[in-house]
Amino acid sequence: MSATDTPAGMPSAPDTAARRSPWGEVLHSLLRSGTFLTGLAIVLFWIACALFGEHFVPYDPLADDIINALSPPSAEHWFGTDQIGRDVFSRVIVGSRDILTVAPLATLLATIAGTALGLIIGYFRGIVDDVVSRVLEAFMAIPVVIVALLAIVALGTSKATVIVVIGLSFAPIIARTVRSAVLAERELDYVAAAKLRHEGAMHTMFVEILPNVIPPILVETTVRLGYAIFAVATLSFMGFGIQPPSPDWGLSISSNYGMIGGGFWWTVLFDALAIASLVIGVNLVADGVHGAFND
Repeated sequence: MSATDTPAGMPSAPDTAARRSPWGEVLHSLLRSGTFLTGLAIVLFWIACALFGEHFVPYDPLADDIINALSPPSAEHWFGTDQIGRDVFSRVIVGSRDILTVAPLATLLATIAGTALGLIIGYFRGIVDDVVSRVLEAFMAIPVVIVALLAIVALGTSKATVIVVIGLSFAPIIARTVRSAVLAERELDYVAAAKLRHEGAMHTMFVEILPNVIPPILVETTVRLGYAIFAVATLSFMGFGIQPPSPDWGLSISSNYGMIGGGFWWTVLFDALAIASLVIGVNLVADGVHGAFND
């Protein structure tokens, strides 16, 4: 047997690649992507902190200790303490929980609503597309934070309100992406075949077309998640998002940023770095997913 021969019964590398499903190809590409794996490691770290952080942090993140207020980073308090003596390290670790609950749920809502809307306007086109697309464009012209503030002032502050507001604010962006993908798919033969079989519009959209537009939906969803994290942190910083006594990062920055002028930088720095690292991780995942679907 020569060096290039393959043992009997063993598929060669090209044969294996040829038999790999499209989703298998995507997974294979993701597992070879350093960008994706790095981002995934960062995101999984913060997910682990959100799920189990309270079990290994050295202090109760809600317990104050006025005597040790504004202590700088030390062996006892790795990230120092805030203005009422709470351990900053413990608060940063546990503070990931709320933002990793609200932001993904808001993104999920945006994906579901945006996908359904994009399928409808892309499939029916005509007057439906013209009217709805103009409404979506007008809605997207207003900054997300402004829309969120107006809605929260009207509806009241709660996690559920933040989820709904951010989700519906991002839905038009996802709808536009899905619409573009559907416009390309609706002209293909399998859609024409479904119409010849007299399949209903709902069946054609959600059974025939939807599986073929999942890649751009996944890419857009991961991108929106990064924006949702920023939106949740911004609303919390402004006092309209997650409320005390949560150790949420945006809320902690809002409570302590006035201390920076006095030289107490640690009360804000580590929360800001936590937000930045999570967003970077999500963006790296999004870049990896985009690359995998475009290889």
